Amino acid sequence: MENIRLNVALLRKKVPNLTSAAKSVGLRPATVSNLSTGKIPVGRAEVRTIVALAELAGCSLDELILRGESVEMIETGIKTLDLFAPISKGGTVGLVARPGMGQLVVLAEMLYRMKREGYVTILIKPSGNHPELEDVLEDVDYVTNNIEETFKIMLREGIEKDYAFTVDRSYVISGEMFTLQETFDDKGVSSVTTFLIDLKGETVDEDLPYGPLDTLWQFDADLAARHKYPAVNPIYSTSSILEGSYLDPVHHSIQQRAQKLLRRYRELRSIVNVHGIGRLPASESQIYQQGEKLEAYLTQPFFVAEAFTGKKGEFVKLQDTLNDVKKILDNPSSIASADTLNFIGNLK
Repeated sequence: MENIRLNVALLRKKVPNLTSAAKSVGLRPATVSNLSTGKIPVGRAEVRTIVALAELAGCSLDELILRGESVEMIETGIKTLDLFAPISKGGTVGLVARPGMGQLVVLAEMLYRMKREGYVTILIKPSGNHPELEDVLEDVDYVTNNIEETFKIMLREGIEKDYAFTVDRSYVISGEMFTLQETFDDKGVSSVTTFLIDLKGETVDEDLPYGPLDTLWQFDADLAARHKYPAVNPIYSTSSILEGSYLDPVHHSIQQRAQKLLRRYRELRSIVNVHGIGRLPASESQIYQQGEKLEAYLTQPFFVAEAFTGKKGEFVKLQDTLNDVKKILDNPSSIASADTLNFIGNLK
């Protein structure tokens, strides 16, 4: 299958306020968001939708649709992210969460890991007092106050370096993020992996909160309430890497099977919570227990949380994650109980 995907960077540059623009031409922002992240493959989109997006961006279809380009995945070592919503190097990741769901812990862990892989980490501090950011700053090389200061640092460090860049949604709304990305393009800064956060928690109520994204991490209130961290929803989180044939076929197959199981498990949970597992038929009870094991396996101890949890942080290679998830899918009875899988690394 040919690799085809939307040119998310071009859309972001040409149509800063894509939500309003999409609505003005009769497009649903949710559809645009799903096309950008690959949840809806470009090949399955309606022609009129793609044409409308090209017209909004003032570009040709050939410019809007990227063909045959390779995408480099950043292996984070975080099981649920690498399996369900991987990051593309140089892409933009949007974190969608209300306060208290653990988005800043996941961000801090990402910065910790990327810094140790040689990335220069930068955070533009949003206006106002945000004490919740203190725990994130430990693994940030530079904290800046504005776009101009940020770019001066990048010029001093060198435009050829790999950057991990964090910015609050307020800079997206103001248009300053758009200005910075234009500057990146003009000056030839190519390897900037961007994390967009929303400290106010307003993004959960919007279809296209940050504009086009390469990767979307949707945090889940139920997982957070049950202390299943990282509380990233495996059903609604997604990535453009999943589109077309960018993803290894084995990875794609396991990811699809795991999502199907977890989707059914979540449906059964609502029954079990009210009536107990005894109300489920034997076949459904097996699916429930299997889903419970997979959900538990996807929890993981973080390096940045070692002082609070008393558990050593774990980096799990993608291949190990795939092997372990396949084992849970194919032979769940080989694992005694879900309790043995909470906050481990890989299966031993």
